[in-house]
Amino acid sequence: MSLSRLIRDNQGAVLVEATIMMTLVFTLVLGSIDFLFAFYQWNAAAKAVQVGTRIAAVSDPVATGLNRLSTGIVNAAVSPGGAMPRFTIRCESKSQTCTCRGSCVGVAGYNVGAMNTIIYGRGSSSCADAKTLSSAGMCDIFPRIANANVIVTYTQTGRGYAGRPGGPVPTITLSLHDLPFQFFFLGSITGFRDIQIPALRTSITAEDLSSHAPLF
Repeated sequence: MSLSRLIRDNQGAVLVEATIMMTLVFTLVLGSIDFLFAFYQWNAAAKAVQVGTRIAAVSDPVATGLNRLSTGIVNAAVSPGGAMPRFTIRCESKSQTCTCRGSCVGVAGYNVGAMNTIIYGRGSSSCADAKTLSSAGMCDIFPRIANANVIVTYTQTGRGYAGRPGGPVPTITLSLHDLPFQFFFLGSITGFRDIQIPALRTSITAEDLSSHAPLF
């Protein structure tokens, strides 16, 4: 076959075009599935943060001794019934530490069990084993949540009073961070594997800061 005839020959052109188009179509379809799954992960993570914040409001605080602060502060020259002093306590599960700014009389440290209750649910140390919604933890909603992803902050915002038997009434803020999206089809493409779920945060007013009914 001469070179000129070879150049003019268009046999197999349809197969080449179909191969190119099928590659583009599959990339578009599989990429769309991955992005839809990413939105699901984002939504599930947001719901898990809401559930975790609610658990924190009705459970023992992650900051050990915080639920006794309102009675302990009376011994520090604050009159019973007086305003609670300001404080902000930040507890990070990654480092298992709680740090305080302000007045934190009697707040001793980090409660591992309290953080596990928030993440895994009441009476559990693993994910996906909750039998009811009331026993579900954050990772029962979104199994990829781990200790390293959760921060709980307690902030005194004027509620409660010194000497209150149920403890102070801080605003509890739970945040979720450093959690990457999981891509099945696009994960091998440079850049996609490192995309993080945007930091999520929910706040709620604490109740009795106790996992059991308070004793008055």
